[in-house]
Amino acid sequence: MTRYAGPVVDPHHHLWDISLKRHPWLERARAHQDEMVFGNMSALLRSYGVANYAADAARQNIVATVHVEAGWSDAHPHEESAWLETLDLAGGIARRAIARVPLDDPDAEEKLAIEAANPRIVGIRDIVSWHPEPAKSFAPRPWRMADARWRAGLSHLTKLGLVFDLMLYPWQMDEARDLVRAFPETLFVINHAGSPADRTQDGMALWRNGLQALGAEPNVRLKISDLVAYDHGWSFDSLEPVIAHCLRCFGAERCMFASDFPVAGLHAGFDALYDVFRRAAEPLSLDEQRSLFFTTANDTYRLGLSDHAAAAGEDHV
Repeated sequence: MTRYAGPVVDPHHHLWDISLKRHPWLERARAHQDEMVFGNMSALLRSYGVANYAADAARQNIVATVHVEAGWSDAHPHEESAWLETLDLAGGIARRAIARVPLDDPDAEEKLAIEAANPRIVGIRDIVSWHPEPAKSFAPRPWRMADARWRAGLSHLTKLGLVFDLMLYPWQMDEARDLVRAFPETLFVINHAGSPADRTQDGMALWRNGLQALGAEPNVRLKISDLVAYDHGWSFDSLEPVIAHCLRCFGAERCMFASDFPVAGLHAGFDALYDVFRRAAEPLSLDEQRSLFFTTANDTYRLGLSDHAAAAGEDHV
């Protein structure tokens, strides 16, 4: 068995400046110390910029990253994408980005077009993860994926050639399967391995079955990310079966490892996470490992990194 030592793309992390007061969920947590599904958020109540990410990722041979929208206020559309352009993004950090547009917004078509005109933006995330406990819910209401107006927004996204990052809970996977079948030309990327938050026997069975069903759909890919958010007392032995099931459902060619920093940093260090990823991938072929760490993300998010450039570390973080 060989441990992967090649170039790495991190296709899911966040940057934010809390002094801008543009992230309502962080402001709410500051006021009330809310505990979301990933636990107490007090450690996140600080700005997390390019230098912070570069320091955390310094030892992992990361050559490029994808910034994912971080809950910027809907009252200020397009500001997050514009803010990214003001940062010193040397070293491949945020080479591409996933923006936020509420797909059921009356002006969704126009807002999507504005984001798509930015060459850095390759996709959209509009979180559908609804939970009956408000502190654990990331969406304003359930059944958004079945809503006709929301789907109309998704159809505009598809016409623009954008990827859709799909963050949901396992009990929404039947609804999601109907969605991805209704939009076969849309490329969906499931976030955080499908969020196996309910760790009971029944909860994990629901996650396993739902992920297997989604894995049968050819227009779906999977990020294996932030597993520690749902397993606070994690060990390699507790995370490896989750990773193994992801690979069984999607195959290495449709999976990608991702950090979800700084959120995952609530429960694990950056190096500790990637040590789990590298160790879990060791039994695979080098081509399969390269898919997980580099190729799938490079292709999915149109990063445009050649094998030669990546091997030479031209965009090394």
